[in-house]
Amino acid sequence: MFVVTGATGTVGREVVRLLLGAGREVAAVTRRPDPGLPDGAQVITGDPSDPAGLAAWPEGGEAVLLSPRAVGGATDRLLSLAADRGARRVVVLSSATVSHPAGHRRFADAFKSVEDAVRRSGLSWTFLRCADFAGNALAWAPQIRATGTVRGAYGGAATSPIHEHDIADAAILALLDPRHAAHAPLLTGPHSLDQRDKVRLIGAATGRNLTFQETAPDQVRRAMLAQGLPEDVPDRLLGSLADHAHTPGPTTDTVARLLGRPARTFATWATENAAAFTPAAPA
Repeated sequence: MFVVTGATGTVGREVVRLLLGAGREVAAVTRRPDPGLPDGAQVITGDPSDPAGLAAWPEGGEAVLLSPRAVGGATDRLLSLAADRGARRVVVLSSATVSHPAGHRRFADAFKSVEDAVRRSGLSWTFLRCADFAGNALAWAPQIRATGTVRGAYGGAATSPIHEHDIADAAILALLDPRHAAHAPLLTGPHSLDQRDKVRLIGAATGRNLTFQETAPDQVRRAMLAQGLPEDVPDRLLGSLADHAHTPGPTTDTVARLLGRPARTFATWATENAAAFTPAAPA
């Protein structure tokens, strides 16, 4: 049995699907029942940031996929529960900022505190330190559909965004194969792209001439807060972009070495998600 926290996220959902496809038993932890979870998963309804409410956590779970954003500050308690129920390994969806700092230090420190808690747990561990997700570009979808223009700050900020399915494939390796224990691979996409590059590639995928309009960071922050987003969201985004405008994020070949195939490109991700950026046809 494998237990997946953050099971309704883009990585967690794919990990559940891949494990089931490999004939493994899977328990998917979610705060609320989700009809979109793959058939065959045992759904554990509860809040992973409050392990006391997870009485249905299965006995004999072999390994756990831990999503820090789902678990919050409850890593120690959750892993204690998992170990008590028989878990032997944990794979953490961590961040590249632990080893390559960018943005506000408190966000990297939060991931590092999770890693530290996992080391204390006594479980065998693997930390997948991921670059920014390609799927973060979906935040631009409303602007692109409506106007064909992305208004954002730090257009020259460069990172190597990783396809979420590559993260899921790497997670499967670590969950199934104990030989990946005590490793902290740095997972990135294959190409360094700035924000203008990403908009251009989305335009190519949708057959539209899209543009990036440089906007003052304070204006971007106010717009995000006006949408009802918590302050941590613009802090996380703008802090990292400001640093990557001066120093590009890392680019590695780790995905290719782990999986024995090239990492998926951002262009591939954009093609797969083109519908999200395409205006609805007139009725």
